[in-house]
Amino acid sequence: MLKLTPAERSALRAEAHALSPVVIISEDGLKPSVIKEIDSSLDSHGLIKIRVFGDDRDARVAIYDTICEKLDAAPVQHIGKLLVVYRPKKEAQKSASPTRGKGMREVTIVKPSPSGTKRPSVTKVMVKGNERVTQGGSIKRAKPRQKSSKKSSLGN
Repeated sequence: MLKLTPAERSALRAEAHALSPVVIISEDGLKPSVIKEIDSSLDSHGLIKIRVFGDDRDARVAIYDTICEKLDAAPVQHIGKLLVVYRPKKEAQKSASPTRGKGMREVTIVKPSPSGTKRPSVTKVMVKGNERVTQGGSIKRAKPRQKSSKKSSLGN
């Protein structure tokens, strides 16, 4: 079972506050298919909420401990019928999409020939996160965000 410091646990509790339950466990209890679903949810999200139906508190605590032991996850919080569980995401999934975010990305621009009878010209260009490729194939920077005149006058 993964161990967390009190500061890490507190930060994860704050982050989990806005989450909705991803997995719901019925009164039948923990089945292999439910454990598999929790495992895949932890792989994709890292921090998840689980709702457990049933009125027996001891059974919910046992389910919570079983999930954390079998899936090598850390218990974050247990409030009523909600369980919050954390396990770091796999490194393979983090590096799977290097082109996302605000970094540089490669874009292929295809322009038709001026006469229309020859092959189109294909060029590969590196584009920054704040740039976009227009329909004509030229690169433009994104416009700066407009500021509201009403919001700026309220601050005075």
